[in-house]
This record gives sequence, C-alpha cells and structure tokens, in this order.
Amino acid sequence: MLAATTAAVRTAGARMLKRYSTESRTSSLEELVAAVRANDAAVVDVLKPALAEIRPQARWLDDEHGSGELGPGEWWLVDPVGGNMNAVQGMTDWNIGVSLVRDGRPVLAVLHFPLSDETCTAVEGEGAFLNGVRLRVSEKTSLDGALAGTGQAQPGQGPEMADRVGASYAAMAKKALYVRISVPVTHQLAQVAAGRMDVHWQYDNVRAHAAGVLLVREAGGVVTDLDGGPWTLTSTGYLAAAPGVHAEALDVLG
Repeated sequence: MLAATTAAVRTAGARMLKRYSTESRTSSLEELVAAVRANDAAVVDVLKPALAEIRPQARWLDDEHGSGELGPGEWWLVDPVGGNMNAVQGMTDWNIGVSLVRDGRPVLAVLHFPLSDETCTAVEGEGAFLNGVRLRVSEKTSLDGALAGTGQAQPGQGPEMADRVGASYAAMAKKALYVRISVPVTHQLAQVAAGRMDVHWQYDNVRAHAAGVLLVREAGGVVTDLDGGPWTLTSTGYLAAAPGVHAEALDVLG
C-alpha cells in the first residue's frame, strides 16, 4: 500500500511541476485564489481515483484547513498542494501530502517535494524514510543550539491568534538559536523528522498536519499537545520536537 500511495503522490507531483513556474505572480487576491483552486483541482484529479483504487473502503477529505474529529474507519487526508500560495507566487516551499488515518490515528504518510525530488514516507511502527533512507530526529539536548519554527496553518485567523503566535515567537527566540515562521507547516514537520530542525509548534491543529506528525513520531520525535498530553486529531495545538529539547520547548510555550 505504501509503494502504491507513493507512486500516486509522485505522479500528482509531476503534474504539479508542469504547472509551476518561478516566474509566476498574481496581481490580485481573486487571481491568487483562482490559481490555488486550479492547482488543487489538478492534483485531486490524479490522487482521488488512484487512492480510491488503493483503499476503496477509505473515505476522502481534501479540506487542508479542516479540523476536528473524524468518524470511525479509514480516511484519506489529502493536502493537494501544501504551501499552494507559495507555489502560485513562484516560491519553492510547497509539497504534495497524503495520510491514511484509521479510527483517528495516522497510520501512513507520504510527503513529496517535487522541486527537490524528495519523498518522505512513514508507516506506523515501521519508521520514517527520505527517498528510502531512514530518518532520525536530531540529538540536540538544549534549545541554545536548536532551530525552531512555527507557521500559519491558514489565513484570516484574526488578531488574537496573531498576538499569540507573535508572543510565542518572542519567547522562543530568547531561548533557541534560530526561530522561523513559515509555511507550509508540513514542510517544517518534515524538517524536524529529518533532524534539520529541532522544534515545531502550532496553536492550531488542522487534520492535514497528520502526515507530518506521523513522520516526526516515526523518526523518533515527541509530539504532544501544548499541555504535554498525547497529540490527537482534536488537539487544539501541538509541539513536535526532538526528545532532548521537547520538555524545554514545552516550558517556553507554557
């Protein structure tokens, strides 16, 4: 199932590559939204029939900003183009993301980065891999040498969220070596899984993040809610980090 899912995601990535240009620019919000929707539709046209054939009993969700509980059974959670607004503006941080969630628990994940030809995969209990090479989170034991980050999962979340994210950035910047705020969130989660970053936190928890969460877990990272409890699809926020810095980061954000 992982091999077939990976092949489908890579095919969708190849289709998106043909649409992408570093020269792309949009001149208005309306044009940007139309370009985003067209990209999503092009990827969904590839993935929906392919994933239905791989797992016919699994239901489908491609609402990348959706959150909350899912019904029982299996669900394909698809973020057609993570970082889509980056893509339509000619930037390079975007990916194609798919996870299979079973009874509320992510059990399979594929994140594909077409521009760098990197594909991250994970199956629950079987580890995480980048182009077939096993991933390990970093061995950092102190935030003073850590690269940390957060991101805006969706636009238009209001001034209260902006203030909260800004305050958390200030707090983390006083402890960590470097802190970034960027999108897509799944991009940062993949970097934590690969040991390229050490900490990622979110004050929201959209279901499309499940693929990145599984990657971090299977690479040996720790993912909890912001009270230190178990992460679930219904958590209001979360912290994903290397084991050696998780507790310190949680204290900073508390």
